[in-house]
Amino acid sequence: MTFKQGAPTELIQAADGLVFDCDGTLADTMPLHFIAWRDTLNRYGIEFSEDRFYSMAGQPTIEIVKVLLAEQRINGDPNSISHEKELGFLNVLHQVQPIEPIVDIARSYRDSKRMGVGSGSNHEVVLQVLKHIGLEDFFDAVVGAEATDRHKPEPDVFLEVARQIGVTPDKCLVYEDADLGVEAARRAGMTCFDIRQVHTPRRITC
Repeated sequence: MTFKQGAPTELIQAADGLVFDCDGTLADTMPLHFIAWRDTLNRYGIEFSEDRFYSMAGQPTIEIVKVLLAEQRINGDPNSISHEKELGFLNVLHQVQPIEPIVDIARSYRDSKRMGVGSGSNHEVVLQVLKHIGLEDFFDAVVGAEATDRHKPEPDVFLEVARQIGVTPDKCLVYEDADLGVEAARRAGMTCFDIRQVHTPRRITC
């Protein structure tokens, strides 16, 4: 199999649609998201390790907060905590860099493939990240967490992207960086390229 800057060319050629996760796939946001999580949750005495953070990647912020509050039996307002965390991330958005091997795919196939983004993050946050890395007008659809009732590893977000770009799931190629997203692509009946083969995010803790 040949690779085009870290992506399998044969898989791209066989696909009619390219579906990208955003955080950790198009944009190197994961370390900054973790810092925002850590700083926010510390104020509430909520524990959230970096390993756990990565294991839950792809879940909406508010759902993660609900799980942590329930597990640790801490009273708190999930909406308020989620909002606080997202503000913390947006305050450092200027530090986000594109993940070039994957962004190069979007640039290369912008005019020849239908393309969409399917993310577990809030739609407005995704749009801001895409704008920051210069991809705000590259995609035929951008689907955030609010668009579906079920989230990764359920396939709903990717199926909604496929619907909006007008490509059947079996002709979609998904780019993902997290186990929940890879499983969501599998359940959607889509081919998936795990970008961890070409990119490893910086770890904040040892």
